[in-house]
Amino acid sequence: MRVLKFGGTSVGSVANINQVINIVKNGAQDQHIAVVVSALGGITDLLMQAGTDASNKDDYNTAFKDIEAKHIEFTRTLIPDSDEALDEIKNLLKSLESLLQGIYLINELSPKTVDKLLAYGEILSSSIIARAMYAQGLDAVRKDSRDLITTNDKHTKAGVNYKVTNSQIEYYFTKAKQKITVLPGFIASTANGDTTTLGRGGSDFTAAIVAAALDVDQVEIYTDVSGMYTANPKMVKQAKPIESISYHEAMELSHFGAKVLYPPTIVPVMSKNIPIRIKNTLQPEEPGTLIHNQNGQSTNPIKGLSNISNVALLTLEGGGMVGIPGISKRLFETLSNQGINIILITQASSEHSICLGVMEDDAGKAKNAIDEEFEYEISLNKIDPLTIEIGLSIIALVGDQMKSHQGISGKMFSTLGKNNVNIRAIAQGASEKNISAVIAQKDVKKALNSLHERFFEAQRKQLNLFITGVGNVGEKLLNQIQQQQEYLKKQLNINMRVLGLSNSRKMLVDESGIDLQNWSALLDAGEPATLDGFLDHVVELNQRNSIFVDITANADVADMYGKYLKQSVAVVACNKIAAASDFKNYSELKRLSKAYNAPLLFETNVGAGLPIIDTLNNLIASGDRVNRIQAVLSGSLNFVFNNFKSGDSFHDVVQAAKAEGFTEPDPRIDLSGVDVARKILILARESGLKINLEDIENEPFLTENNLNSSDVPHFFETLKEDAAHFEKLVAQTEAKNCRLKYVAQLDNGKASVGLQEIPEGHPFYNLEGSDNIVLFFTDRYPTQPMQIKGAGAGGDVTASGLFADIIRTATF
Repeated sequence: MRVLKFGGTSVGSVANINQVINIVKNGAQDQHIAVVVSALGGITDLLMQAGTDASNKDDYNTAFKDIEAKHIEFTRTLIPDSDEALDEIKNLLKSLESLLQGIYLINELSPKTVDKLLAYGEILSSSIIARAMYAQGLDAVRKDSRDLITTNDKHTKAGVNYKVTNSQIEYYFTKAKQKITVLPGFIASTANGDTTTLGRGGSDFTAAIVAAALDVDQVEIYTDVSGMYTANPKMVKQAKPIESISYHEAMELSHFGAKVLYPPTIVPVMSKNIPIRIKNTLQPEEPGTLIHNQNGQSTNPIKGLSNISNVALLTLEGGGMVGIPGISKRLFETLSNQGINIILITQASSEHSICLGVMEDDAGKAKNAIDEEFEYEISLNKIDPLTIEIGLSIIALVGDQMKSHQGISGKMFSTLGKNNVNIRAIAQGASEKNISAVIAQKDVKKALNSLHERFFEAQRKQLNLFITGVGNVGEKLLNQIQQQQEYLKKQLNINMRVLGLSNSRKMLVDESGIDLQNWSALLDAGEPATLDGFLDHVVELNQRNSIFVDITANADVADMYGKYLKQSVAVVACNKIAAASDFKNYSELKRLSKAYNAPLLFETNVGAGLPIIDTLNNLIASGDRVNRIQAVLSGSLNFVFNNFKSGDSFHDVVQAAKAEGFTEPDPRIDLSGVDVARKILILARESGLKINLEDIENEPFLTENNLNSSDVPHFFETLKEDAAHFEKLVAQTEAKNCRLKYVAQLDNGKASVGLQEIPEGHPFYNLEGSDNIVLFFTDRYPTQPMQIKGAGAGGDVTASGLFADIIRTATF
C-alpha cells in the first residue's frame, strides 16, 4: 500500500492533474494506492475571500464565479463526455453558493462555518480527480475523509482522535476492493459529524494520518519543487534538494519557513518510523528529499550563504594613524552620532588603515562627517581624506562548526579567485562563525553560486559554454552535449549548460540556458553577430566556470582568446591558428591561462578526438623526454591517398574528401601541407621547443599551378589540368609496392612535413580511411615507440575531442 499526496499546485491545472493521473497509474500497477488531494490551486484563498466578503455584506459573487468557472472548466476538460460528473460538481457548487448566501444573511463567519466553507475546495477537487481517473480507465473510487478521520471540535485546526481514526481507516481499507482510493485532504469531522479542518497545509497531515494507520512503507508528498533545498532557489538557482534529512531537522525547517511540508505531518509517521518522501509532480523521476529516522547531524560545517547588497567601503588611512590612541574611537563615534550603522570592520595590524562597510545610502553623509572630524590631521597630510568605493556587496559564510574544520576560508577565497571575483576586504572573527568578504556587486551572483557549488553541491560543477562556430562539428558537439547532460550530472557531477551560440551571421545568449532541441531556430532569430559583442555578453553575464569554445578556422576569432582568458573564461579550441601563431603570442596565451586560472585547451588541434596532446603533456609532466615524433596527422590527406589509385582522378578523390567533411572548407590548407605543419609545430611546442611555422620544412607535392590557384573552384580546375602529375606519383609508388602517406616528423629539434613512400611492414602502411597515427620515441620508449592511432578527422570525433577538453576544464 502506498500513500500519495498532491498539493494545490500539483492539481492547479488540467495538465498537472493529467500528470498526477499518470503518476498514480504507474504506481497502481503493482499495489493499492491512497491518493490524498488538496483543493485546486488558489481555490482555498478564493473560498476564504468569498466568505469574508459575504460576512462583510460585500459582493461575494465575483470570487464565487471564479470558483465556479474553474471547477466547471476542469470537469469539462478532464471528463468531456460525462454529464453525471458535471451534474455532481454543479450540485456541490450550488450547495456552496447557498452557504455563502447564509453567511451573507447572518453577517457572521465563525470558525465552524470557516471549516465547512473551506472544505468545499477539497471536496470538489477530489470529486473531479476521482472521476477523471475513472474516465481514463483506472480503478478509482473517492472516499470522503470525514468518514475516516475523527477530531475534536477545535475548528480550523482540529486535534485528531487517533484511536477512533486509526480504527476507521483500518476497517475501511481492509474491506475496500478498488486499486485507487481518492481522499480529500485537509478535512475531517467531529464525532457528531460536524466538518472540521486540520489547519492550512493539512492535506499533508491527512496523508500522514492514513499512512500511519495503515503502517505503510512510505508516504509520498508531491509538490512543485523537488524536495527541501539547501538554500532558497530564488537566490541560488543551483540550490539542490537535500537527499536525506531526519524527522527533527525537517520539523525545524518546516517551522522556520520551509513551506513544502506542514509541521504536524511528521508526528504520526515519526512514531512508526515511516519515511516521508517529498517529490516534484512535474519531475517525478527526481528522487526528492527523504525524511526518516536518522541522525540529522551534517558533515558540512557551513549552514548558509548570505549577502548584503548596496554596500559602500570607507577607508581611512595615513601615516599619522600609526600608534596614535583614540583614532578608532573618534571614527566610530562620528558614525554613531550620524546614526550610521557599521556592518563590517577590518583593520590592518600596522594601524595604517581602517576599512568600514556601511550602506551605500549613508556613504556621502559618512564622508562629510569623517572628513570634518579629522580636518586637522588631513590639513597636515597625516591622514588622507576618506575614500569611498560603491557598487559593492558583502558575502558571508555562516556556520557554528566552522572553527572545528580546517581550510574553510582557504576554500572560500580560492573558489572566488578561480572565478575572477576580486576581494576588496575581509573580516573574520576569532569564533569563525562568520567569514565575510567585500566584493563588487556585479560579482555577487557568480560568487554566491560558486560558493554554493563548492560547499553545498557535493562538488557538482556547473560549466557554462559559449560556442562560436556551429557548422558540422558544432552541430555534432551540441548533439553530444544534449545526449550526455544527465550522464554528466549523475556520473561526473558536472552540470553542462550552453548559454551562448554564434556563427558568422547571428549570435544568441540566454542566461537560463539555450534549448538544445531548438537551438538552430533560436539562433536564426538572434541578434547580428560580432566578435566583440559576443565577448561583451559573456562578460556581462559573468557566470562562473565560463568556457569559450571556438569551432572555427578564423584568425579573428583566435585573436580573441587573450581577451577571454583575462576575464578568467576558459578557452577550448579546435581552431589551430592561435596555437600555431607566432611563438610570442602562443607563450603569452599560455601565461594568461596560468595568471587568470583559465584553462587553454586545444586537443583537437592535432588528431581530432585522439588524445595526442594530452598524452604528450603527461609524458613530459612525468619526467620523460621526447626525442623523435613520426606521425600521419592529416585525416583528409590519409583519406585522399588511401582512396587514390592508379587510373583514378585525383580531382574526384579530393572532391569526395571535401564532400565527406574530411578537409577544411578550403582543401588547399590540407593539401598544401600547411595544416599538417601547424600540427607538428604544436606538438613541437608542447614538447618544449621554441619554434615557429617558418622553421618547419615543407616539401609540397602539389604543383606550382595548384599552389597559385586564385580560389577553391580554380584550385579544383588546376587538379584536372595537372592530373598527369598525380598519376605519376601514385604509379611510381605502386610499382615499388609502397603506399603514399603524408608524414610529419620531429627529430632532434627539427620538424618537417611531406609526402613519403611507405613500404609494407611499416606502422603507417596499413593506416586506413581517415585515420591518424603518432609515434612518440622518448627516453622511456626509445625503440618501441608509444603509438596513438585512430580516426583523425570527421565531425563526430572532432566534437568528441572538444567535449573531452570541455570536461577537462572541470578539473582545473
